[in-house]
Amino acid sequence: MSGKAFAAEVAGYVEGHLEWIRDLYRHFHRHPELSMAEHATAERIEQELAALGLTPLRLAGTGVVTVIENGAGPAVLARADIDALPIQECTGLEYASQTAGVMHACGHDAHAAALLGATRILAEHRHAWSGTYIAVFQPGEETAAGARAMIDDGLREKVPKPDVALSQHVMPTPAGMIGTVTGPVLSAGDSLRITIHGRGAHGSMPHTSVDPVVLASSIVLRLQTVVSREVEPGRFAVVTVGSLTAGTTANIIPDHAELLLNIRTYDLDVRDRVLTAIERIVRAECVAAGAPAEPQFEYYDQYPLTRNDPQVTEEVAQAFADHFGQGSVFETDRVTASEDFSYIPDAFGVPYTYWTVGSVDPARYRDALSRGAVAQEIPANHSPQFAPLEDPTLLTAARAQLVAAMAFLGAHE
Repeated sequence: MSGKAFAAEVAGYVEGHLEWIRDLYRHFHRHPELSMAEHATAERIEQELAALGLTPLRLAGTGVVTVIENGAGPAVLARADIDALPIQECTGLEYASQTAGVMHACGHDAHAAALLGATRILAEHRHAWSGTYIAVFQPGEETAAGARAMIDDGLREKVPKPDVALSQHVMPTPAGMIGTVTGPVLSAGDSLRITIHGRGAHGSMPHTSVDPVVLASSIVLRLQTVVSREVEPGRFAVVTVGSLTAGTTANIIPDHAELLLNIRTYDLDVRDRVLTAIERIVRAECVAAGAPAEPQFEYYDQYPLTRNDPQVTEEVAQAFADHFGQGSVFETDRVTASEDFSYIPDAFGVPYTYWTVGSVDPARYRDALSRGAVAQEIPANHSPQFAPLEDPTLLTAARAQLVAAMAFLGAHE
């Protein structure tokens, strides 16, 4: 059997295991675990892999990897994230989260189930393909900790070097549809904690203070000029001040304030320019206010730019079009959210592509779209109402993993 022939039969293989994939998905959804604490999730993944005769490898505490070496040919790495979010579920699903305040509100349960499905089918049909398949179940995506933790724990040394890396994400687009795009697909993301120092005083004696509340307010207003006046029109950047905290009571001028910022960019040169501008503005405003100490800058939850390799993306998109039909594959818009997946292929120095899988009832989506109400009526990722339509979302996601892999894996000799 040729690789293309096997890819053409993928739908039947996945449908044959769809009940198993659905059971896994519902299990993960019922039992969500927060980032870097996915202990039961990792144990279940290990159990399923071992039942297939595969050897699971634990990395970074809760990450799991398995490798299927199946003769000569390319090596393909496929990754799924497995962590949940600190959100109270409000979907009303019969398989809703049983853990208070924790929910799979981003689709990682579907990602894990789909990758397990693809791994099972490849393990059961080794006669139909040749090469190496590396399945990576990554923790801690929501905190940008998991990919780097797996790399730091020896991922590069403990698995074969892949020739290409693949990943996908369910999104609130019509189920059965797959979105691909070359170049930037997800933004780089940086969170920044800024501590500015003032001189505390009694509220009735402001002349003895350096007021950090006024200073912080000036900084917030001035930061609004970074994108509008320092980033070239037509190039993307977002600077958000999500939190400003200072003081505890009305009649005391505090001695410090804290700002929490989030920055999103599609271009690393723009990112550097924005971060440099932020630090310059903060330092200058502190000098202008007579602050008694230098501000502190703490970067955290930093996500890399996800930039799809053109050639790999073109090959995968064509494989999707051949398998699903041209009408089921579209060029997706770039997404301003961020991901840490690209740390893994970047660590290996290999190209990658990242695509989206729709998860919303198409009729519901079309109706909301016709009324201009998609944003209001279709729950997005991280919403407590986020609930992917099981069918055909799981079927599409598992098939997509297999079809993408078979775009590179060879036919068995």
